[in-house]
Amino acid sequence: MKLSRLFLPDTPDVLGMLVQQAEVTVEGMAALVRWTDGDPEASDGVRDAEHRADEFKRLLRLALRTSFLTPLDAEDLYSLSERLDAALNQAKDAVREAEVMALEPAGAEHDMAGYLAEGAGHLLDAFRSLAGADSGPRSGPVPREATDCADAAVKSQRRLERAYRASMSALIDEEDLREVMGRRELYRRLARVGDTIVEVAERVWYAAVKEG
Repeated sequence: MKLSRLFLPDTPDVLGMLVQQAEVTVEGMAALVRWTDGDPEASDGVRDAEHRADEFKRLLRLALRTSFLTPLDAEDLYSLSERLDAALNQAKDAVREAEVMALEPAGAEHDMAGYLAEGAGHLLDAFRSLAGADSGPRSGPVPREATDCADAAVKSQRRLERAYRASMSALIDEEDLREVMGRRELYRRLARVGDTIVEVAERVWYAAVKEG
């Protein structure tokens, strides 16, 4: 055993870092909504949020390397942060792809982005519940509120799936092949963000089962 392990070091607030990353993710998804609502400058807000969230992810990873004890399993904390980061990266990539194709977002994208923002908000609530329940190593089960918020995040993405299917179906009547190809790609990218949000929510439940 390393000598450093013979002493209890300061315990970094890893859940606090996860909450901060989620707060920036919510900001990024809100910027995505503004972008789909016709504000082209909001794309910079998505990119800025992605860069700031990366820093919280980095700090969390460093803290996990040095923490002697964590309030949740370190693997779960790592996965929650990594998947949350992936969701915001995917949102940024969707915006970038649309800009490359000179494709302006319309009503379908706005609806889907709204569900993504809603899901990210529920994840933030879940993380806040986790952080507020215990600042040290967990001695009890994950709060029911956290898993309820995770369930709400999943439900919001199920609504996104319905919006996605309806939007894809509507493309059948579109005669402009460029429009069809561009919209289909953008819809798929936004749908993948929803899938990643579901993965984060499912990991909250996985942590709850392990800790319960």
